[in-house]
Amino acid sequence: MKQRIITGVIAGIVFITLLVLGGYSYAALIVLLAVVGYGEYIRMNGYTAHKGTAAIGLVATLLLAVPWSSFGIPLLEKLDSAALIWIAMLALLFITVASKNVVTIDQAAVVLLGVVYMGFGFHYMIATRLPEHGLFWTMLVFVCIWATDSGAYFVGSLIGKHPLWPQISPKKSIEGAVGGIVISVIAACIFAWSEPALLTFGRAVEFGVLIGIVGQIGDLIQSAYKRVKGIKDTGAILPGHGGVLDRVDSWLIVFPFVHLLGLIPQ
Repeated sequence: MKQRIITGVIAGIVFITLLVLGGYSYAALIVLLAVVGYGEYIRMNGYTAHKGTAAIGLVATLLLAVPWSSFGIPLLEKLDSAALIWIAMLALLFITVASKNVVTIDQAAVVLLGVVYMGFGFHYMIATRLPEHGLFWTMLVFVCIWATDSGAYFVGSLIGKHPLWPQISPKKSIEGAVGGIVISVIAACIFAWSEPALLTFGRAVEFGVLIGIVGQIGDLIQSAYKRVKGIKDTGAILPGHGGVLDRVDSWLIVFPFVHLLGLIPQ
């Protein structure tokens, strides 16, 4: 527990500092998380032997994760995400042919899934921070995610009696899930109170409910995946906390979700 607390405090201070600084500092941190997270994903699936497949997936993930147009890099600023995904798919399928099915189509599909899952997730973590009020919106999303996690844990520990999804995550309860959503709404309303010109209370409730629900879905997705693979953590880079994917499972789902719904101003 002591190691877990120390790691959490140090990681939290570094993360919040770079988030507040924004710009290249925050983007570099997210790119680093993408690289480490992708490595965990590849190892979880046992594809380290197929280095060509893994390399294509890593390059595609990074190209998708960075909002190049915002950083003014001429060669990459017109990069289209749909075209990038298609090219990555073509390259992975070609490897199945070139390797004479040493790399199977199933393996290629899993790598491409990882590219989309992490590429878009990390992309929107960076893209949310870049506009004029990016710090406000980014903090809103993160705080609602963290409020959901904390609320679900403490409410579930205190009054949780009915399992939420025992086949996937036995310790989670319906009471905890509802508590997480409620705490997320309260957190969002505090942001609305602090900046009413940016966020109305009605929209704050919408934010809180959606993030509370989708954030827990993101957590359950990673729990289901780890259960299939028979592992407890995706990695060990964060002592007491597991791997990067253990920490960002909700982030990867929530950030694209709120953007696709148009909840965050562009």
